[in-house]
Amino acid sequence: MASIKPLQAFAANSDNRDGWIVTWSNMQNGDIGVAPTDLIGFADHTVQVEGTFGAGGTCQILGSLDNINNRQLTDPQGNLLNIVSPAIKQVTEACLYMIPKISSGDGTTNLTVTALFRRTKI
Repeated sequence: MASIKPLQAFAANSDNRDGWIVTWSNMQNGDIGVAPTDLIGFADHTVQVEGTFGAGGTCQILGSLDNINNRQLTDPQGNLLNIVSPAIKQVTEACLYMIPKISSGDGTTNLTVTALFRRTKI
C-alpha cells in the first residue's frame, strides 16, 4: 500500500481561478491518495477514473472534514462511489478533503483518478 501524492493544476478559464484539476496517477491495489490542499473554496467535485481495474478492482471516493476520519462519498442518486469501470461521477457531499482509495484488484490494477474541484458561484 502506497500513499499517492496528487498533482494539482489550475483548470483553465478566463481568470484561471475557477477550479483545480487534481490527479492521482498509477494507483494500484491498496493505494490511497493524499488529500490535496488549500481547496476550501472549491466545493463542487467531480471525479474521473481511468485505467486497468484488474480482477475486482474498485476505486472508492472518500471525504473528510478533519483530514483524519475519511468517509465514503455518494453520487447524486445516493449511491456509494465504488467505481469498478471507467467513469465520470459527480460527488454529492461538499467536504474539505477528498481522496481515492483502491481496493481489491490484482497485479494488473493501475488507475488514474482525476478530480475537478470547481469554485461554487453565487
